[in-house]
Amino acid sequence: MSVASAKSKLYDSAAAALAGLVADGQTLAVGGFGLCGIPEALIAALRDSGVKGLTVISNNAGVDGFGLGQLLATRQIRKMISSYVGENKEFERQYLGGELELEFNPQGTLAERLRAGGAGIPAFFTATGYGTVVAEGKETRQIDGRWYVLETALRADVALVKAWKADKAGNLVFRKTARNFNPVCAMAGKVCVAEVEEVVGIGQIDPDHVHLPGIYVDRIVHNPHPEKRIEQRTIRQPEGN
Repeated sequence: MSVASAKSKLYDSAAAALAGLVADGQTLAVGGFGLCGIPEALIAALRDSGVKGLTVISNNAGVDGFGLGQLLATRQIRKMISSYVGENKEFERQYLGGELELEFNPQGTLAERLRAGGAGIPAFFTATGYGTVVAEGKETRQIDGRWYVLETALRADVALVKAWKADKAGNLVFRKTARNFNPVCAMAGKVCVAEVEEVVGIGQIDPDHVHLPGIYVDRIVHNPHPEKRIEQRTIRQPEGN
């Protein structure tokens, strides 16, 4: 069996965790910011699954050859719903060549659209983007003398997220800035698969330390040694140089 028991959320591998969940034409919400907090093993397993025609909701599209960039290289992504995509040359080439659809979002708007989707809120008004191309084709409304843009919520068929630690019930703890978009992606997914570095027994995480309750997490895969590439490495020069 792929799971430890009939009721366990823990799967033997990323491929097993995705089995029976992913399919052509789905919408996926994928956590991460740059290369920080991305579900590396799950993205690689998604690539190996061969599913195509995907719409991917993610802050960015990784870099060439890593993260979601792997799925661009194999042409498995049909559309990106993103905030920043400037680190990926293949993304640029496909978009400018008309091979890839793109829905741009201000970063805060993207986060709130995912949060709204998870909270069951169909849409919300925000001042961000009013008077720009972001507002084109969208309803606008003046409230208390200020103009706002109506943004719709985002929901995904499957959410793929990365956490530092999970217990066997799926309660998650994120580490520092690697939390980023992961919680809202998890909540916006109809089904959520979490890749984690540590798995502990139920009761071994202080309830006050839980960042995302296990009710949002359906499957867990243990990846104790992720690569964790640095997107742009900068080094401070020694004083006096």
